[in-house]
Amino acid sequence: MVVDGISVLTVLWVTGQIRPLLSTSLIKAIGIGAPQILILPPLAYFLFPIVWVGIMIFFSVYDGHKNLRIVDEFTNLTLSSILAGITLAGILYFTYRDTSRFLFISFALATYVTLLLWRILARILYWGRNNSMDHTQRILILGAGPVGQEIRNRINEHAYLNINFTGFLDDDRQKKKNNPEILGSLDDTRALIKDSQITDVIIALPSRAYQRINQLVQDLQDLPVKVWVVPDYFQFALHHAKVEDFLNIPMLDLRAPALSENQRMIKRIFDLVFGILMTLFALPLMGLISLLILSDDGLPILFKQKRVGENGRLFTMYKFRTMVKNAEQIRRQVEQSDEKGNIVHKFQNDPRVTRLGSILRRLSFDELPQLFNVLRGTMSLVGPRPELPYLVEKYQSWQRKRFAIPQGMTGWWQIHGRSDKPMHLHTEDDLYYVQNYSIWLDIQILVRTVWIVIRGKGAY
Repeated sequence: MVVDGISVLTVLWVTGQIRPLLSTSLIKAIGIGAPQILILPPLAYFLFPIVWVGIMIFFSVYDGHKNLRIVDEFTNLTLSSILAGITLAGILYFTYRDTSRFLFISFALATYVTLLLWRILARILYWGRNNSMDHTQRILILGAGPVGQEIRNRINEHAYLNINFTGFLDDDRQKKKNNPEILGSLDDTRALIKDSQITDVIIALPSRAYQRINQLVQDLQDLPVKVWVVPDYFQFALHHAKVEDFLNIPMLDLRAPALSENQRMIKRIFDLVFGILMTLFALPLMGLISLLILSDDGLPILFKQKRVGENGRLFTMYKFRTMVKNAEQIRRQVEQSDEKGNIVHKFQNDPRVTRLGSILRRLSFDELPQLFNVLRGTMSLVGPRPELPYLVEKYQSWQRKRFAIPQGMTGWWQIHGRSDKPMHLHTEDDLYYVQNYSIWLDIQILVRTVWIVIRGKGAY
């Protein structure tokens, strides 16, 4: 924060010194006019660093856990710099409106580049220091089940952070036969920690092994290793849990919201701004579609259906009607199932879809009324697809994590298969979005959705 504040202050002073010189040189070269006096208000040298750094705090730029990957840090830095520039421009507009626009734009761009460059240099120095001093974290995972395997995969994805996966320990004999990465049983933990210079032990045992976990934690207390506990039921039953202080007692909140307050506010502002713009552009098209439906198959024009939204709350979702009027009554007659018995509720050549409806679905125009859901706040522009209640009743517990955030018009599933993937498969895509949410991901999905719609792949 200190380096960023000094960087903003330094760039502001440098651009303030250079701008008048540029004006003087230009006037001398042209030979007309008089030098323009360009002096920044003293308040700017106090206000600009505070505002810029404050917005970077708001975007979690200084949260190391959220910015392990360079792309995450630079994305947060870019978004915060854009908002800081807009905020400071607004402040100047309402206070010192005569400030040179060229001066401010030069300052904003130079500040962003400076903040970016020193972070690149810091990462290079960090990697070099770790490599030269062998600051490698050596990870031992106790438990080779699904959670242990997922942790191993995450470690491999972040190998550039000098994190080394040593192996598993597990008492399951069958797993030992099929997995060469299992180095022994849980009884070998202490010996392996000493022999392999383990720095971190991750306990990823099933919740039924509660007593075994307690014993392992006690056995490792005298060893110089970090001990992490990840019970496997978190993986399947919960999206997000965090420790909070309640009445001066640290407790684990098992239903903590998936989005922080800042993330939720930014997402809502994003939805309102772009939702209003998209609605204004789409209104003439929606009027034309309404007339076509009315002339082709009569009323009703809109199809209203109860869907499951955030945290399992029911809401009414709007679409243009693309099916015959008694579609819901004959649903069970036309439903199909895959080879495993899972319901495939959206498929090609559905006899209930009208001629006009098939065109609207191919172009995804039937989804346009959901913009009103977005403006009302019952949906978001981007998020997991809101599901039908009777299908949600068949969900397994791990699938319900997709309702931890607002449901959306488009999402990670839509740009990775759309209707080509049935409900029981696209849930994993929705969970990826829940676990990796960022406003930058929303923007990427919206842009890619345009191309998916143009191609018409998976739309029926």
